[in-house]
Amino acid sequence: MSGQYLTDPLAFLVNTLFGLYILAVMLRFLLQWVRADYRNPISQFLIRVTQPPLQPLRRVIPPIGRADTSAIVLMLLLQFCTLALVYWINGTNVSAGFLFVRSVAELLNLLLNVFLVVVIIRVILSWVNPGHYNPAIGVIDNLAEPVLAPARRIIPSIGGLDLSPIAVLVGIQLIKMVLIMPLRDLALVFL
Repeated sequence: MSGQYLTDPLAFLVNTLFGLYILAVMLRFLLQWVRADYRNPISQFLIRVTQPPLQPLRRVIPPIGRADTSAIVLMLLLQFCTLALVYWINGTNVSAGFLFVRSVAELLNLLLNVFLVVVIIRVILSWVNPGHYNPAIGVIDNLAEPVLAPARRIIPSIGGLDLSPIAVLVGIQLIKMVLIMPLRDLALVFL
């Protein structure tokens, strides 16, 4: 029991530090994907923070279409290392297959969570301070629009009330249930 007093905080630190960096790489990937304004201060920060590991990877791994393949590989590597370290800290032996499948599941979960949070923030901002702009709102708008626009085409506004965010939030939760949980279960096969 006393070993947990050290391992739990250490695992927490590993998860937090790696998780924040993985989030930065994912946000950079998504902002490139949606062709956000790279001059935005937040975009510039993400580029500066993620450039050191991405630059050498880009020499070896070419992009596929608009997808920055090197960013995807970096996120997978970082998530794989995070899980490996956390399981090692906890004294649990797991296979590389388990770590890979679980890494894919965790990255997809993070991606869906990013969209979930962005849509919620955009809805709140539309109620609180519509029409106001700052760099963070620009990033949120750039990330939310690709998931909200298709829903808006399907679901018309009712009395000026846009219900597309509700449909998107429900859809994201359904995808998490249908995709993430089975992937996590599949990882157990490789344990």
